[in-house]
Amino acid sequence: MTDPTTTELVDLTPERTYELDRAHVFHSWSAQGALSPMVVTKAEGSHVWDGAGARYLDFTSQLVFTNLGHQHPRLVAAIQEQAAHLCTVAPAFANAARSEAARLIASHTPGDLGKVFFTNGGADANEHAIRMARLHTGRHKVLSTYRSYHGGTQLAVNVTGDWRRHDNDHASTGTVHFFGPYLYRSAFHAETEAQECERALEHLEQTIVMEGSSTIAAIILESIPGTAGIMLPPAGYLAGVRELCDRFGLVMIADEVMAGFGRAGRWFAIDHDEVVPDLLTFAKGVNSGYVPMGGVAISPAIAATFDDRVYPGGLTYSGHPLAAAAAVATIRTMEDDRVVEHAAALGAEVFAPGLAALADEHAWVGEARGTGAFWAVELVADAATREPLDAARVGAVVAACKRRGLLPMANANRIHLVPPLTTTAGQVREAISSLGEALAEASA
Repeated sequence: MTDPTTTELVDLTPERTYELDRAHVFHSWSAQGALSPMVVTKAEGSHVWDGAGARYLDFTSQLVFTNLGHQHPRLVAAIQEQAAHLCTVAPAFANAARSEAARLIASHTPGDLGKVFFTNGGADANEHAIRMARLHTGRHKVLSTYRSYHGGTQLAVNVTGDWRRHDNDHASTGTVHFFGPYLYRSAFHAETEAQECERALEHLEQTIVMEGSSTIAAIILESIPGTAGIMLPPAGYLAGVRELCDRFGLVMIADEVMAGFGRAGRWFAIDHDEVVPDLLTFAKGVNSGYVPMGGVAISPAIAATFDDRVYPGGLTYSGHPLAAAAAVATIRTMEDDRVVEHAAALGAEVFAPGLAALADEHAWVGEARGTGAFWAVELVADAATREPLDAARVGAVVAACKRRGLLPMANANRIHLVPPLTTTAGQVREAISSLGEALAEASA
């Protein structure tokens, strides 16, 4: 009999880890020959360590999912306890971890979104939300914004609005794109937030009319677009989308995969506008990414569509007990430790003034925007023309950050600062200071 105290994992050196990665691992969204991935050997709280032993403040939250930081003892213990009790079970069977996870999620979703369909991540959550909307309405088209990201699977990547859809886009999935609000680079020649909101809603209404509302099942949009640039919608925009959906009989899908579970300083980003969607998708922060999980929170009207009609979809690992146990521990910890309130305070009291000062000091900073622990610094070569800073100089800024022990997230001409929600005010100030020094070094 195997000794239960032995491990199945070989203690690889960082050098051997890197060698095996380059020999056998195929990485996402990358030209494989150009890769030189950092080897992460350890992580704790808001820090990670590389193969050389250097420590970094992790202001990426990896892919914006470690909302409670790395190796949180309560989450680790919950997974270990669940593994010892019931490691796995098929989704057709009820189990305590999934039932309680669904209850806790529903207790924080806006309005009456009381039923939860579990998926393995955000992309398939969006896929299933769109499937539900199509079956509920009997229509096929789905509208989404150009500056958006909804996932890498076939339908989700076609609904995506940014460049990542291009090589996979065959215009065969009934998706139609429109411009969302983004005052800094307005598609509507707006000069104020109010103008941007009004003109963006007029554009969306025209799109609905021109496409034919009777052909459209749903509008899907990120409550706050994430990887596309963390563009906060102007006040009233999401309420305006809700009104258009009601008027034309469309399903409103709020993609909260990145912005949800406290990231934006509310349990869900759409709460800032006090809007209730028909479907809400989530992943990432629901359990801090400790075990893959996503899902769809469903309104009573859409749930009732499938009371006597089979829902044609499912996943082998839907509501996996280990993922669900991690979700239960995450949500209870967020409640007990007032994590959402802490994230909101970080945004209002530390990020906002710190990044405003940074923008005043550095010519390359065109705009700093965000809320909670969800911020983007847009870098420009010319403040007057708003010409985006080129990739080489953005890369120089990132390299200078890393030399100062800061791990930022870079996307196009932006630096995203998206640390764990448990990060301290002092650590945020340290990160902003390091970014300022990096900008000064790179621009010199």
